[in-house]
Amino acid sequence: APRLCLALSVSHVLRGSLGPRPWALTPVLLSVLQVLGFEIDAVNSVQFSNHTGYAHWKGQVLNAHELQELYEGLKLNSVNKYDYVLTGYTRDKSFLAMVVDIVRELKQQNSRLVYVCDPVMGDKWNGEGSMYVPEDLLPVYREKVVPVADIITPNQFEAELLSGRKIHSQEEALAVMDVLHAMGPDTVVITSSDLPSSRGSDYLIALGSQRMKRPDGTTVTERIRMEMRRVDAVFVGTGDLFAAMLLAWTHKHPDNLKVACEKTVSAMHHVLQRTIRCARAQAGEGQKPSSAQLELRMVQSKKDIEDPEIVVQATVL
Repeated sequence: APRLCLALSVSHVLRGSLGPRPWALTPVLLSVLQVLGFEIDAVNSVQFSNHTGYAHWKGQVLNAHELQELYEGLKLNSVNKYDYVLTGYTRDKSFLAMVVDIVRELKQQNSRLVYVCDPVMGDKWNGEGSMYVPEDLLPVYREKVVPVADIITPNQFEAELLSGRKIHSQEEALAVMDVLHAMGPDTVVITSSDLPSSRGSDYLIALGSQRMKRPDGTTVTERIRMEMRRVDAVFVGTGDLFAAMLLAWTHKHPDNLKVACEKTVSAMHHVLQRTIRCARAQAGEGQKPSSAQLELRMVQSKKDIEDPEIVVQATVL
């Protein structure tokens, strides 16, 4: 049966090139999960005309009271029954705290519910980390959100913020993931890092760790490492894409983080390569693609999302 997922995320109009006029599309994670067989109830934490990679945008931000009102409507109709909850970008700490209250209530109804959290807070540029959400969100993530999450997908900078530790080596990254496991989540994937690759500076390192219970009650931890070729462009929506596909592929391969991550990262590779090829063709030789030209080619990548050819192999550590 289709799995029900409550997704709280940014909503904006994505612009494509299927004809002479722009076309509207649901958010990245919504389209990915529907293609992969999930029934979605989407709550827009913000609703913007376009993503903030453009020079201008207009729209509205959902506040905690409005979120509670939407959830109360679901409760009144007894349709607040979910298998998954997925959350991404938000800027308001009261909204984030309300998300936690909702997740706790949903887990009381379904103890098997899986909460996937992309703790969007910031990133590194030229080796320096910077937050692009208010700093008062960090303690909410640390103390309330991460403890109720089952899967988290921070980048290196976000993993450092959550754990309070810096990462300079693979060993330190593994130690940080152990700290994050101890905070609550059984699955931690550091989606990108500035750790050196043996294949050169054109490659990014991602690391994953999954804690599983054996039938005898003991715990075993699987750790993986992936090396992905960098793409020389700035895309918007890749975090949503990663989190949504990881949710879907861990559902299909619950005890095999290696396969789930290989499918997730390989599908991302195909989407990004198609996007950059199209963007460069539109921009013209020697010209830098615009934000509009770099919109992710989701519809054109439907087959790669459904059944990705594995082009990125994970190494079990």
